[in-house]
Amino acid sequence: MAEITAALVKDLREKTGAGMMDCKRALTEAGGDLEAAVDWLRKKGLAAAAKKSGRVAAEGLVGVATGPRVAAMVEVNAETDFVARNESFQAFVETVAKIAMDVGEDLAALNAAPFPGTGRTVAEELTHLIATIGENMTLRRARVLRVGQGAVATYVHQPLRSGLGRIGVAVALEAASELEGLELLGRQIGMHIAASRPEAVDIGAVDPAALEREKAILSEQARASGKPEAIIEKMVEGRIRKYYEEVVLLEQLWVHDGESRVKAVLAKAGAKVADFARFNLGEGIEKEASDFAAEVAATAGA
Repeated sequence: MAEITAALVKDLREKTGAGMMDCKRALTEAGGDLEAAVDWLRKKGLAAAAKKSGRVAAEGLVGVATGPRVAAMVEVNAETDFVARNESFQAFVETVAKIAMDVGEDLAALNAAPFPGTGRTVAEELTHLIATIGENMTLRRARVLRVGQGAVATYVHQPLRSGLGRIGVAVALEAASELEGLELLGRQIGMHIAASRPEAVDIGAVDPAALEREKAILSEQARASGKPEAIIEKMVEGRIRKYYEEVVLLEQLWVHDGESRVKAVLAKAGAKVADFARFNLGEGIEKEASDFAAEVAATAGA
């Protein structure tokens, strides 16, 4: 029997896309024969993952997990929304969110973390899941929020089951003491963030590049009016205030009453939003456009 070296395992992984533990097992079963190990993986359906890796995955699930003053949120993508209803996929997303609470949000560390009860890493378990379910999948991103004193609340919009859905929000709330109802307030803020899509907690946290771009656009629009520069400057200032009300959480109108500002609601409660994260499943992923009629015609022609 040939020695099963790390280089041999690496070669098999590159040829098949299967997980490290699966490759070791295949080489052991094949007596160290690389091609026989490939055949073993193919028979087990574990070599199929590599063929699927180039396909667009923009569906899937956002998962959240919570602990004492900590919450983690992950997005795991798949090709179709059908996979989101697969119990194995749901269990994977839930477990990865829990792992992230301990490991953190760095994807390299998260992928390398042990996946409980399998002898595989998170990345290897995902490869195994790809081969089992038959779709490309990716662990796209993760966020972990913590507070020293207060609470980290989560909200999932229209959850498929507890902690799993298409839109997830985590809110880190700081308070001078353990305020009664802080979790409820955090959940209400999470609902607000899900609906209002703020980009920053406060004005000071607005992306400077985005702000300058907005000012340049508003200045050009104001100059088109033909008014003097002094008037244009005041017009831009007024429109920037409106811009802040759209993108800054504390400046937004509280969706639950349509009258108060979020900063007033927080001041009344004696709490402060330290940070937040909002994941909308598949946002920013370029999906392939498909012409169903053309596909049918092409199939008929073939």
